Amino acid sequence: MTKLTLFIISILTLVSCKNGTHTKNNETNQQKDSLTLEIKDASKNGVFNGFAVSIVNDKGTLYQRGFGFADIENQKKYTDSTIQNIGSISKTFVGLALLKAQELGKLKLDDPINKYLPFKVVNPNFPSTDITLRHLATHTSSITDNDFYLTKNYFLKENQDLKGLNLVFEETQVFNPKDSVVSMEIFLKNLLVEKGKWNTKETYTKNKPGDIYEYSNIGTTLAAFVLEKATGETFDKFTTEYILRPLKMNASGWHFEDINFANYSKLYENPKTVLPFYGMVSYPDGNFITSMNDLSLYLSELIKGYNGNGTILSKESFKEYFKPQLGANNFIDRNDKNPFSESYNVGIFIGFGYTGYIGHTGGDPGVGSMMFFDPKNNIGRILIINTSFSDKIGNDTFYGIWDKLEKYQTKLTN
Repeated sequence: MTKLTLFIISILTLVSCKNGTHTKNNETNQQKDSLTLEIKDASKNGVFNGFAVSIVNDKGTLYQRGFGFADIENQKKYTDSTIQNIGSISKTFVGLALLKAQELGKLKLDDPINKYLPFKVVNPNFPSTDITLRHLATHTSSITDNDFYLTKNYFLKENQDLKGLNLVFEETQVFNPKDSVVSMEIFLKNLLVEKGKWNTKETYTKNKPGDIYEYSNIGTTLAAFVLEKATGETFDKFTTEYILRPLKMNASGWHFEDINFANYSKLYENPKTVLPFYGMVSYPDGNFITSMNDLSLYLSELIKGYNGNGTILSKESFKEYFKPQLGANNFIDRNDKNPFSESYNVGIFIGFGYTGYIGHTGGDPGVGSMMFFDPKNNIGRILIINTSFSDKIGNDTFYGIWDKLEKYQTKLTN
């Protein structure tokens, strides 16, 4: 074969490969465009003012986009860089932080929490039974959320115009003035300690610690507080150092002062009613503030970690994080209907749906969120909205958007 012939074959091969890549890219872009159109159609009823979606795998983000408005009045678009709090998906960060602290030799999951606490936490129905960090992380601590959790937890951001805004959400959640807020330590002490000013008979269940799953926001915050006492670092700083910075989640944080507030979305009680900006004393259980861009990086890392390739924890720690910790005997009312509920089984503050999906949901005033991945194909989905809903049309729209992501996710990986 002559040199000229070899040269011609090489050129034809390069052109063919280039055309093949070009064709594949065109097909992918067409699929993304089709997905965008279908999501717009699914959400055209306007029940959500703004939201963002994402599809990721262990290699990165396959699709992400914002829809609608972060600020209806000023017609400010909701994009994949818009930030807002995401509700209880925040709890998944607590699990990672506990395991990082364990790696650092600062604590062990099976340690009694009273080993670290400056006040004593005991279920009065079982005074001789220790509550451990693992109990908190698996929602089996027997600690529950009483009414004071909702009425004392939420506080208003300073320097905002409150004219015309409701300061009570759905008659249960009260937005308190910033100057009335107590520290996380006092908040927990008031709720959990015998004769604490907010301690009631509903604070602890009649189940022995470690026995029965009972979802607990306050138990999550207590776990974060134990971490603070064990490590000597505040929870927000610890997670920033060991999770956010390594993953380059640069737009994210736990408090308003941690983020660029210019990118923050307004939150809505319904499409026409704006809510005040608020924070939470128990911020580790639900007040993580992030963008879809950052949260996509996070979910991709979780998928990597599930497969033994994570970067922020060791293989052993990720294995523990994703290990189903409970059995059927730990549940009284097990959720075996919704595959996207974290209440069928749990790892270390990470949930499992009954069909095997791994992730978490979230909800707070003006916030709805869902983040799950399928361990069978290593593809994950995220949906965050800035408008509360509690009716059938809202539920149908939310899951309609979610289903569109599933419809296209494998098309974007082929």
